[in-house]
Amino acid sequence: MLLRPNPSSGVPIYLQLMEQVKHGIETGALRPGDQLPAIRPLAEELVVNPNTVAKAYRELEHEGVIELRHGAGAFVAGTARARKLTDRVKAGQAIVTDAVEKLRARGLADEEIRRLFEAKLAGLDEVGGQRE
Repeated sequence: MLLRPNPSSGVPIYLQLMEQVKHGIETGALRPGDQLPAIRPLAEELVVNPNTVAKAYRELEHEGVIELRHGAGAFVAGTARARKLTDRVKAGQAIVTDAVEKLRARGLADEEIRRLFEAKLAGLDEVGGQRE
């Protein structure tokens, strides 16, 4: 799994790393028991402070997403929390797939569908550009 934070996004790097690990678990790219990269080598690879990676890992451990084993590293937790993330996203994928298929059947292009989803997530009414 590749972790690639975007320093210009405005979102703190540690939060980006946390979300990328969660996304990896949700999509099945990371499975319970998988080892995450060690803090120092990952920090060097990403050109970030090792404390940033350590903070992300501590927060993920606090949330029950990963387990930190002293001297061994960080591992995806085999807990119900990790499985729940995966199950929830799989259910959401089915809903999104159905919605996209219906919108395509109505003649909307992928870019129009993407804008509709983004506008809805931003709390905007796509047609008028107004907040709902």
